[in-house]
Amino acid sequence: MSQLQQISVLGATGSIGLSTLDVIARHPERYQVFALSGFSRLLELENLCLRFHPRFAVVPTAAVAIELQGALQAGGLTTRVLVGEAGLCEVAAHPEVNAVMAAIVGAAGLKPTLAAVEAGKKVLLANKEALVMSGALFMQAVRKSGAVLLPIDSEHNAIFQCLPGDYGRGLSQVGVRRILLTASGGPFRQTPLEQLQAVTPEQACAHPNWSMGRKISVDSASMMNKGLELIEACWLFDAKPAQIEVLIHPQSVIHSLVDYVDGSVLAQLGNPDMRTPISHALAWPERIDSGVAPLDLFAIARLDFQAPDEARFPCLRLARDAADAGGSAPALLNAANEVAVQAFLQRRIRFPEIASVIAEVLNLVPTIAVESLDGVLQADAQARQLAEQWLLRHGR
Repeated sequence: MSQLQQISVLGATGSIGLSTLDVIARHPERYQVFALSGFSRLLELENLCLRFHPRFAVVPTAAVAIELQGALQAGGLTTRVLVGEAGLCEVAAHPEVNAVMAAIVGAAGLKPTLAAVEAGKKVLLANKEALVMSGALFMQAVRKSGAVLLPIDSEHNAIFQCLPGDYGRGLSQVGVRRILLTASGGPFRQTPLEQLQAVTPEQACAHPNWSMGRKISVDSASMMNKGLELIEACWLFDAKPAQIEVLIHPQSVIHSLVDYVDGSVLAQLGNPDMRTPISHALAWPERIDSGVAPLDLFAIARLDFQAPDEARFPCLRLARDAADAGGSAPALLNAANEVAVQAFLQRRIRFPEIASVIAEVLNLVPTIAVESLDGVLQADAQARQLAEQWLLRHGR
């Protein structure tokens, strides 16, 4: 096997995937693309394959696979095209793979991310839903396989950098009082509440600081993204929900902070560019150039903070309630949110109704203990069905 680190990039055509490939391209002496996957931007996937020459590519259907295989062969590539979830799991767990960028958005990323974990890979976790849905099972698999789990969300990566190396002994044991999870507040941080009824998907996706996919952008606008990150942080850092405080920081320069019992507060700062956490995780425990410009604090001049308003951001409260409930509640929350966000992007519901859909699903389904992946997937399916029923009942 080549001495280069072999990297599978799941979700290669999304913003995280493209940023990952940018970092990889800056270090050809260290990294080689082993596999790329894409879902809907298939011409972009083809172009990425022609540029990076991966051993494998993964697409959603057999028909698309035949088309892409022909195009790549015509381009002189020997890339083998695989199909669907089985293909994703294969390239995630392949014996020659050193690291997996898990950047498939939503529940679809759960099984391939778990496959990478179970194979003991270095897993760069950008798919927060995997932990939200199946946190206990996921972390159990990490411990059993010896996989290295490195967070890519800028907030979790910041927390990871600010914690001592032995934080696994327990936050209280290493002197941590609380984790401060920062949020930009999104595009509607100051929008009058009565105007939220009329906001459009385009407005919701116009994030003031970050370049992200449409689903994640809507989650940021509703602050569900921060709610999911709160749940994820509980699992990553063995924290209780009460130990995590969310604060709005509009500049998105401080990515998160850790408050210690001696009064010290450590923060990780940087320009809002995902290549920073990606390069940190790719090279960990070393450091490499990410291509990100140095932070200019003189240009920024000020750093602001405020508490989130739950009347404006009810999704954050719903997520905290799900974190407190545990069991199947986070999986229900995530699934209902995915259905509601898709409906909003399709202009079937108004922006505030995203929270209405989620709240109804959580109210209708009792929280139960989750002891298997099948149990997680059953909760996910049940929540999706109830969310769709809400849409039908309300004529959407």
